[in-house]
Formats: sequence, C-alpha cells, structure tokens
Amino acid sequence: MKAQLNNYHQAPGKVRLVTDLVRGKSVEEAIIHLRFLPKRASLPVANLIQSAIANALNKEPGMKREDLYIKEIAVGKRMVFKRSRPGAHGRAFPIKRKTSHVTIKLKTKSEELKTTTKNLKHFLSFLSGIHFFLLHSIL
Repeated sequence: MKAQLNNYHQAPGKVRLVTDLVRGKSVEEAIIHLRFLPKRASLPVANLIQSAIANALNKEPGMKREDLYIKEIAVGKRMVFKRSRPGAHGRAFPIKRKTSHVTIKLKTKSEELKTTTKNLKHFLSFLSGIHFFLLHSIL
C-alpha cells in the first residue's frame, strides 16, 4: 500500500516541511491538516495520500479507510535543472531548480499490532535465552 510522486518541481527541504506534519497520522486527519496548510506542496502531498488510499482499497477490498495511517513518508532529492541568469560584466550566474520524489507507505492499525506482537514474542524469547545463559554461567 504505497504511492510515489516523481519529479515534483519543488526543493526537497520545502516539501519535507509538509511531510513531517503528517507522518504517523491517520489518513483522514492528514488530509484535513493539508487542506488548510498554506504551503505549495500541501496539495500534491494530499493528492499522493488519496492515491495511496485508492491503491490500498483496490488491493484489499475489505479494508476500511478509517483504519489506515501513514507509516512512512519520505522525500528524496532528485534531478537538478541547471539554468543561468545574466550577471554583471557579461557573466552568467547559475540557477539550480531542484526536484524531489515523495514516497508514502500506508498501514492499517491491525497490521501494526500484529507486527508489534510478533516482535515482542521474539524479544521475550531472546531475553529468556539470555536469562538461561546467565543463570548457568554463574553456577
């Protein structure tokens, strides 16, 4: 359940300001936050979240939209368009137009609970092994 926005024409640092606000939130809450955020990147990120929701609902038809939350959202630096601007005394000054990729992964709360329970079981078995080792090494 993921979606990707490729070659978005805005600097990654500016897009990261928007994505950091919605990381870890439910998708409904994230879309509401983005609707009222006065940043240029808020609309494309909101559309990306809508796309990821549609991907998730098509992949698993029984899934509910209310159960989805944003597990990961990452902004990566991509192509830089290099242009030049006229400067004083016939020189040229560079302009770097940065682009970014945004990747989002959604999960349901039940999937996260299953993963957490599985990790907890592994950790407890590890602790019992250490406890057994320490107990027998002392004796």
